[in-house]
Order: sequence, then structure tokens, then C-alpha cells
Amino acid sequence: MALSVWLGFLVASILIAVSPGPGAAASMSAGLRFGYGGAVRVIAGLQCALTIQVTVVALGLGALLTASAYAFDVIRYVGAVYLVWLGFQKWRAPAEAFDAGAASIRPGGLFVEGLLVNLTNPKAIVFIAALVPHFIDPAKPQWPQFVIIVLTMCGIDSIVMSGYALLASRARGWLRNPRLMKAQNRIFGGIFVGAGALLATSGGQ
Repeated sequence: MALSVWLGFLVASILIAVSPGPGAAASMSAGLRFGYGGAVRVIAGLQCALTIQVTVVALGLGALLTASAYAFDVIRYVGAVYLVWLGFQKWRAPAEAFDAGAASIRPGGLFVEGLLVNLTNPKAIVFIAALVPHFIDPAKPQWPQFVIIVLTMCGIDSIVMSGYALLASRARGWLRNPRLMKAQNRIFGGIFVGAGALLATSGGQ
């Protein structure tokens, strides 16, 4: 991959990463509730899902999903249900102390949350399928180029999501009040429910 092409993709990756979405909300919610250490697990799940999505595109399955309205809708509705369920879980979460919340984390639970937040969004695969081919040189071996694509996207997204999580974790000290803790649970719960509703009602590709 030529340097000029990579720089163009780097700019595109930054613009994608800084755009607010469920991944940013999940990173900030985990940062507030469990601190940066907990948010890292969510971020790792997000990047694992992103790697899977780019691999799907590399195998040509992204084009299949784009062409199949049925497959697209199945994943879209599964993703919408998951986001709404996640929103209700956060809305109903008790206003417990942050340290107590951190102690109650199930092994792998936050990683799976991040994984599913990204993986159940079919629009992400369709978007990647539309974007990535513009930066792939068909005259050269494609897998090394896809490796560069994955490393670039995951690297930039990890940095941006870490920034969101760090900002949120710094705010933990201001939110020791149970009322404020309950309010932030409901704010993020509402964000996830809204994202799920938007995904369900946004129509086709």
C-alpha cells in the first residue's frame, strides 16, 4: 500500500472513529462505572468485532450482506434488540458505589458487550464494504493490504475510544452522589435504547 493511499485511509479512519456512536457510548459508560481498566475490556471487544467485520469484507461476504436485504434485516433487528436490552440493563442498574460495581464485573462480560455492540451492527459491515475497496490495489497481494487496513482502523479506534473512556473515568470522582450515579445510568441507558430504535427503524441499506 502506497504511503499516500495509507495517509488517505488514516484520515478516513480518524473521521469514522471520532463520530459518536454505540461504541463511544459503551466506552464512556464503562469508563464511568468501572474505571479505565474496565473500559479497556469493552474497547478490546470493539476492536475484535472490527477485525471480524473487515475480515468478512476481505472474504467477499460483505458484498453478499449488501446484496441480501433479508440477511441485512436479520442482523439489523438482532442488533437493535441487543442495544435496547443493553439500554434497559443500564437504565435499571442500581446506583451502587463504583468500587462495588467494579468488583461485580463478570469475567469477559465487558469484552462480550463491546464485541456485540459492534458485531450486531450490519451498517458497519456495509460501510466498510463500501469504503475499504477504494484503498485496496487489486494489482498487489490483497491480504497484506487488509492487514494494514485492520491495524490502522483498530489502532485509531482504540486511541479514540480510550480517550472517551479516560475522560469518563476522570469524571467518576464527581459522580459519587447516588442521584448523579442513577442519572448517568439512565442517560447511557437512554442512549443505547435510542440507538437500538434508530437501527430498527432506519430502513434498508
